[in-house]
Amino acid sequence: QEEGITEILQSPGKIPGNCGTRNLRDNLSDLRAQVAANNSGIRLLKELVQEHGLHVVEAYMKFIQKNAELTVRSMLKDFAAKHGTKVSAVDHMDDGSPIKLSIEIDPETGSAFFDFTGTGPQVYANHNAPPAVTYSAVIYSLRSLVAQTIPLNQGCLAPITFKIPEHSLLNPSSDAGVVGGNVLTSQRIVDVVLKAFSACAASQGCMNNLTFGDKEFGYYETIAGGAGAGPTWEGRSGIHTHCTNTRITDPEILERRYPVLLREFSIRKGSGGKGKHKGGDGVVRELEPLRPLTVSILSERRVLQPYGMDGGEPGACGRNLLIRDNGVVVNMGGRCSGDWQRGERLRIETPGAGGYGAAA
Repeated sequence: QEEGITEILQSPGKIPGNCGTRNLRDNLSDLRAQVAANNSGIRLLKELVQEHGLHVVEAYMKFIQKNAELTVRSMLKDFAAKHGTKVSAVDHMDDGSPIKLSIEIDPETGSAFFDFTGTGPQVYANHNAPPAVTYSAVIYSLRSLVAQTIPLNQGCLAPITFKIPEHSLLNPSSDAGVVGGNVLTSQRIVDVVLKAFSACAASQGCMNNLTFGDKEFGYYETIAGGAGAGPTWEGRSGIHTHCTNTRITDPEILERRYPVLLREFSIRKGSGGKGKHKGGDGVVRELEPLRPLTVSILSERRVLQPYGMDGGEPGACGRNLLIRDNGVVVNMGGRCSGDWQRGERLRIETPGAGGYGAAA
């Protein structure tokens, strides 16, 4: 099968002006690792069935989902009793597109209606998000809001009914660009859900997607930032938040395998919002290429600050700066792709997070 996969990965090179994969060895290694992981899962599941019986395993799968459903319903009932049955929130992408959410909770059953009417129309850019992204962001948020430790599973969404208007940012047409929806818009959906529940201040609201490469290789990383403060906690600094779980490449590995130097990787002091509980700080990541490369950045919260809550101040916006070898500093904006010459430094300053409560 590797021959067939190799043919697929190299096939774009048959089109004039295009090329096939730049790193076939890594592609095949990644696929082998995924196959091995799936085979390991199959083996462990078979062992579980052999030990306890299929009927027991299937029953507990249902029990886990039912428990998640009841836990979420209980949380929603408690929230409605304390804060009322109707809440709403709105936040915006850097291009001004609103994401609006109205929630109505049935205090008797713990069911809830999540209505995204009022969200902006789909955009010509690439950060439209298919409905699956909204479902994922909501299930993550609900799992974060419950007081009990439960496995994340579909049962968390059983009490929820959705309304996501067609051809909106969160339910675009099939020809809309969506590559940024999963890595950018998902974060803003979480911000809006947590804001509606008054749970905590906004985190950095971005994954800071950085890619660079040439005809021989491609490299992709996401960069940490600040985590939002809450009623009883300070925001963490220099950490990935919400819908992202990638670890960044170690400096020694980065510089050994790729033609770049890591000039700085530090906490961006003072970027977290002030408050009774301070928002987490973002980070500074500065890179320099050892040969000409193409670099791209896909990011958010470069225009609109991560909100504070209950009197807390917002976090600082991020910045993407290109520092040329003559000292001229160019702001690349939130989304940009261009040439990156030897001697130039790319400085990514990721957003801080919002603070919670008025500072004393």
